[in-house]
Amino acid sequence: MPDIKIFGGSSHQDLSQEIAHHLGLELCRLVTKKFSDQETCVEMGKSERGEDVYTVQSGCGHTSDSLMELLIMINTCKITSAHWVTAVTPCFPYARQGKKDKSPHTCRAYHIIPMCLHASQIQGFTCLDLHTSQIQGFFDIPVDHVHAEPAVLKCIRESISEWRNYTVVSPDRCPWGAKRVTSITDRSNVDFALIHKEQKKANDVDLRVLVGALRNRVAILTDDMADTCGTICHAADKLLSAGSTTHRILTRGISSGPAIPRINSTCFEAVVVTNIKPQEEKMKHCSKI
Repeated sequence: MPDIKIFGGSSHQDLSQEIAHHLGLELCRLVTKKFSDQETCVEMGKSERGEDVYTVQSGCGHTSDSLMELLIMINTCKITSAHWVTAVTPCFPYARQGKKDKSPHTCRAYHIIPMCLHASQIQGFTCLDLHTSQIQGFFDIPVDHVHAEPAVLKCIRESISEWRNYTVVSPDRCPWGAKRVTSITDRSNVDFALIHKEQKKANDVDLRVLVGALRNRVAILTDDMADTCGTICHAADKLLSAGSTTHRILTRGISSGPAIPRINSTCFEAVVVTNIKPQEEKMKHCSKI
């Protein structure tokens, strides 16, 4: 392995530590703090001259603060003459705003993020399951778009005893949702279904139609993220009425606002999420996670 340095931002220190431990490395010293007016300050322990540096910032928590901290981390590495700087950001900031609104007066912020990263002189970017794949096209630097699909397949086979009798379901008819589901089912040789939904505005779904046969089958809902969990919980109710048992697997379990009460009140047998966002506090209030 080449000589690399890993710095972990404040958004998810445990994830940074796990990555470093997996690689057999120690996290480099990094101090982040706030001034009284809430400005972010980043201090590194020593010069990184000539080093290959990876800055890990999950992008969770206070999104804007995490993004600003990441930009300062990158720029600090560059001005100390690091040879190569790669940002590792599993939760891409402002990814929910990836769908173009019909109104010409609505600004979608996701395409601004690559511009900010370019301005910080970053040389590489790593992310996990982009909410919309077109985001990658706004970068002029190498982007490693990592997928959680292998981990999802492993989880299904190891934790669900009846997995050969399951049907993987996308809670959304969007192209990337259907593509994600078909990719999983092609590799495991099982059936898939999807739920056609009409969403007039964010967090407000008007119509759902199930496409596929689910009676007496185990349904596994998969999605890349769930914020207030309205879509995924209503999808679970739809599957229950169709006669199926429901599990749920997410790449990013954001679970903000009314998400936890919604999960507790739905028919999910289990909710599985990755560790790219801290889940300890949510697990205290929801035994299904």
